[in-house]
Amino acid sequence: MKSNLAPLAPKADQDTVRRHNLSLVLRAVHDEGEATRAGVAARVRLTRAAVSSLVEQLLEGGFVTESGKTSSGQAGRPGTVLKPARTGVAGVGVEINVDYTTVCVVDLAGTDRVRLTEHLDNRGAPPAEVLARAARLTSRALDSAGQQELRPAGVTLALPGLVAGGTVRQAPNLGWNGVPADTLFARELAKCSEAPPVAVGSENEANLAALAELWFGAPGEARTFLYLSGEIGVGGALVLNGELLRGAHGFAGEIGHVPVDPAGPECRCGARGCLERYAGQSALLSGGGIDEGAGAAGVAELERRARAGDERALTALGTAGRMLGRVLAGAVNLLDPQTVVLGGVYRALAPWLTPPAEAELASRVVSGLWPRGSGRLRPSSPSGDAARGAAALVVEAVLDDPAGWAQA
Repeated sequence: MKSNLAPLAPKADQDTVRRHNLSLVLRAVHDEGEATRAGVAARVRLTRAAVSSLVEQLLEGGFVTESGKTSSGQAGRPGTVLKPARTGVAGVGVEINVDYTTVCVVDLAGTDRVRLTEHLDNRGAPPAEVLARAARLTSRALDSAGQQELRPAGVTLALPGLVAGGTVRQAPNLGWNGVPADTLFARELAKCSEAPPVAVGSENEANLAALAELWFGAPGEARTFLYLSGEIGVGGALVLNGELLRGAHGFAGEIGHVPVDPAGPECRCGARGCLERYAGQSALLSGGGIDEGAGAAGVAELERRARAGDERALTALGTAGRMLGRVLAGAVNLLDPQTVVLGGVYRALAPWLTPPAEAELASRVVSGLWPRGSGRLRPSSPSGDAARGAAALVVEAVLDDPAGWAQA
């Protein structure tokens, strides 16, 4: 009889259990920001003696630091405060988008320690050239991180398009097809950086921005949400109960290529009438009477004109908001998220995009849970973006197995 169940994992030995418990303790300190051994023991449900032994191993590996004393308000001696180390292991995120590249380095607490951005048009440039420029920017960031006694545990590339197995299968707005991004970037970074080689991985930029929203957004926000990344293209990502839904092949979330009008204008993906042709950055800027290649400065100008009541700007934003609402209504009916988060350029433009989008949601979502003013459609947190999400993904791998990193 065939079974669709996953194969059973091998029986855990003593070393495996200790590695797991080491991760539990490090995550407890990471999540709390600061904690005592007693507090960690209560949270992870291990004995204080076991936690103390694991903490000593984390201290020796440079994953946590201890300082000062704190009192729990109960009888007994004050406990030493444990915090994630501000030196040592760090994650590096590199977002390569159509009109900019950003490099972000975060420490074990997830704090931005280095951030560099270059604004330039990557469209039409050979992929190897774009990745070489990104590697040079990353090398500068690594130099700055080294001066702060940070050691990168790895690099994650945040890329727009279909990304799987280290390859960009398709990125219409960059003009990339079948590009081995991980390999090319690692080779270029080795040429320009004196830092020791590190592992390079890659992920869709909207997925990483959604993870940044999950990890760095306001406490208490929904853990099941649909994230929209408004850039030159329109990316999407779905987080279900705190887990990213990647789909069978890792390509879930390409909401920008949902057709709004099959007879509409041709999209760079080869289809017609895709959402990003109506609500992407280029459409917003050209509709508002601004050069569509103006990038971040153009978005700031569109926002300024909207605040001033400029009719063309308001019309462009109203049209984009309605198209977003129509596509989102279908997604909400299908997926039932708690909220929809507007990220990328949409965050600054949310005051004008939200009302028409909410009107579409209110009239098209069958549950009746999305009336105007419900707050379910909201701008993203200012504390997260794809570059930070990419860097934090590296840190997450360290938190999952600090013993493995210490042995590397």
